[in-house]
Amino acid sequence: MSRFIQVAKRDEIPVGESKLVEVEDVRVALFNLEGTIYAIEDVCTHDGGPLVEGEIVNGCQVECPRHGARFDIRTGAALSFPAFEATNTYEVKVEGDDVLIESPL
Repeated sequence: MSRFIQVAKRDEIPVGESKLVEVEDVRVALFNLEGTIYAIEDVCTHDGGPLVEGEIVNGCQVECPRHGARFDIRTGAALSFPAFEATNTYEVKVEGDDVLIESPL
């Protein structure tokens, strides 16, 4: 059974924005896509770039600010070169105003 950890308040992540949190020494990028919160590991699998600093494009993708690799925020899938490996995703629960994510460990 997964363990969930409270990481943010819902109003800290406006629609179309992102927020960086650190959970058990893992950097996690939270994204609010049209009111739904997603959590992915904040690492471009190409060179470790910070995805939370990337631009949200095409509604559900984040573009790494270093070399332009794109990832699906919902699934973590690598969508373009130079990345070819997915980044980790974490299940999200919203309870009231609290945003909780599945423990990365």
